[in-house]
Amino acid sequence: MQALMASITGVVLAAFGAYGAAWYAGWVEGNFALLLFLATVVTGVYWVADRLVFLPQRRAAADQLLDEHTRRRKALEAQGFTQVEGDIEPARQKLLAQPWWLDWTAGLFPVILAVFVLRSFLFEPFKIPSGSMIPTLRVGDLILVNKFYYGVRLPVLNTKVIDNHSPQRGDVLVFRYPPQPSLDYIKRVVGVPGDEISYLNKQLTVNGQPVPRAAQPDFFDRDSMSYSKQFRETLGSKSYNTLNDDARPAFIPGAAAFPFHDNCRYTVEGVTCKVPAGHYFMLGDNRDNSLDSRFWGFVPEENIVGKAFFVWMNFGDLGRIGSFD
Repeated sequence: MQALMASITGVVLAAFGAYGAAWYAGWVEGNFALLLFLATVVTGVYWVADRLVFLPQRRAAADQLLDEHTRRRKALEAQGFTQVEGDIEPARQKLLAQPWWLDWTAGLFPVILAVFVLRSFLFEPFKIPSGSMIPTLRVGDLILVNKFYYGVRLPVLNTKVIDNHSPQRGDVLVFRYPPQPSLDYIKRVVGVPGDEISYLNKQLTVNGQPVPRAAQPDFFDRDSMSYSKQFRETLGSKSYNTLNDDARPAFIPGAAAFPFHDNCRYTVEGVTCKVPAGHYFMLGDNRDNSLDSRFWGFVPEENIVGKAFFVWMNFGDLGRIGSFD
């Protein structure tokens, strides 16, 4: 039985390792949520089996060893041997210890379960890979995302089971990228269902009202060694900084065909879109360096992952740590 379980566990761990290696090498499209769910289920099965079957067996073997040792001592004492040497405790502890195949499965279950619950229902960490949200978020920022702010969703399926707040204009949102849902994107909500959003000549307008913005000192990007015009934009109750590059044209090049594409009108000045029910219009704060709803369309409500709210680390700039708009 032990040899069989060791072989089965070896195959299971090898499968997880092969998947991780193929994902890292880019041979398969990884799904960390699914991988974590499967790891939780597999280690949970081992944990239950250990509690119900394997641990009682180990305890019975250890108790049997202790009983045999006790009987031996009594037999020797009956023969007049009053001092009997021999410590069986190391052997007993060895019998009680989990074999490697349980140590690497059932032994990891509490940790994996805690990570699964935390990541699926409470907070999830993300790393900012690009400059589309500069100056609010910088490349290398490690951020936390509130997974329950917009409602509780089932892991992997992302189906909402408990409703909470609705996304508001100005929120910084993590969502599944509509053209490729296995990827997570982060942008700012500028349009909610029913809104008419215009981004013409680099001026944002919501329902016919220009979004107030005030000029700020030019922003210097140390990575690109360039300056961009910076504005303080106020959308609803949120105020945040945005960037514009005078060298970039106002029109939207290469906009793809996407669901509800007919809700949008493209001109040389930019784009105007009517946000359909159950969808949101997203923009990056780095307006001329962001692949967002102007190019690939609206974000369905079911694609929402959570609300980004805190930079918990940036190894290149510790001063980045803190909450953000």
